[in-house]
Amino acid sequence: MARTDFTTCAAYGITRRPGLRVSLVAAIDVWRSRRALAQLDSRALNDVGISAKAALAEERKPIWDVPAQWLK
Repeated sequence: MARTDFTTCAAYGITRRPGLRVSLVAAIDVWRSRRALAQLDSRALNDVGISAKAALAEERKPIWDVPAQWLK
């Protein structure tokens, strides 16, 4: 799993280095978001500006594969 540092956990109100619990919660959030994205219909995906192919590719990524700005 990717290293989670201080700013990643700012959304969870944590200012020190996160523990296993916070890292697990963040990973579950990523998983849920990707699953929800994959369940959107083509009209909803079009509203967000994402193709169905891109949504499927995002859903297939592992939970530790997140955008670099999330790890800053």
